[in-house]
Amino acid sequence: DKAPLSKSLLLVPSAISILLTLLFQHYQKFFAYNLQAVKEDFQIWRLVCGRTICLDLKDTFCSSLLLYNFRIFERRYGSRKFSSFLLGAWMLSALFDLLLVEITQYIFGITINSLPSGFLGPVFALFVPFYSSIPRVQVTQVLGHFSITNKSLVYILGLQLLTSGSYIWILALSGLISGICYNSSLLKLHRILCVPRWVAKIFSWTLEPVFSSAEPMNEVRVGMGATVDIQRQQRMELLDRQIMMSQVAQMRQQRQQQGGMINWNRLFPPLRHRHNANYQDHHPSEQGLPPPTEVSEEQIARLMEMGFSRGDALEALRASNNDLNVATNFLLQH
Repeated sequence: DKAPLSKSLLLVPSAISILLTLLFQHYQKFFAYNLQAVKEDFQIWRLVCGRTICLDLKDTFCSSLLLYNFRIFERRYGSRKFSSFLLGAWMLSALFDLLLVEITQYIFGITINSLPSGFLGPVFALFVPFYSSIPRVQVTQVLGHFSITNKSLVYILGLQLLTSGSYIWILALSGLISGICYNSSLLKLHRILCVPRWVAKIFSWTLEPVFSSAEPMNEVRVGMGATVDIQRQQRMELLDRQIMMSQVAQMRQQRQQQGGMINWNRLFPPLRHRHNANYQDHHPSEQGLPPPTEVSEEQIARLMEMGFSRGDALEALRASNNDLNVATNFLLQH
């Protein structure tokens, strides 16, 4: 729901990839990412066909799962901004593909005539906002030392995709570089490489009704915002918070089974009672308390992106000594 572009990228290329593998194998040559044909024969159309459809079903499966997990960005930013990121990353990664192939040939003397085909550059580029903007929440621990977080599965899928081919590391590196360049506030490429509004409106009128999903009937209603952007942001914050709460609930259940449940109320007073008069009367004197802990504005912004108020985020971070994971878990449980 609320991610028609992600749904179309998940269904259409996967269906074409399966058809090419099972029924129309003699047409696979038109979707090969042949760099030699691009450079020598100027077959520019191969940059479009070869960088859209995967010819390896393992790559199709992994990239589809990653796109399914990255649908959160379309819900958070909107379809136009999300499509602008994919378009910019796709164009930049095509340029970096050619540069990295030339650098590899110049330094190591390895001639690369073709690369793995598919929509892989933008998929790897999405790891940049995923790493920087999605909070890391610990779910459980393995052997008492290795932490399993809500982001571990996505990184494992990326590693699996990275090791599926011999030269796919070039696509991964070019995708990461393009994602960093597009997100850079200095280069400001997001103002140049973007989808025009009139194009976005045409696709919203024609293709969005085809790939849109019905809104879940059992979803909790949120307040009506003044604009469409505010309504979308409210919906995205609710979805993100529901995901985080389900992960924390699973973590609490596992800790209860292990007999190691943490009683947060012993560590911090509930935030919902911080303005209660009775609580204020019993609050200890400030004379013997240490000065408040310095709180990072970046961590406050991350908590506010999940729907918490600035006051709640500030108090939780101070109480947890600037530990973002502990503060997130505390806010979700109170």
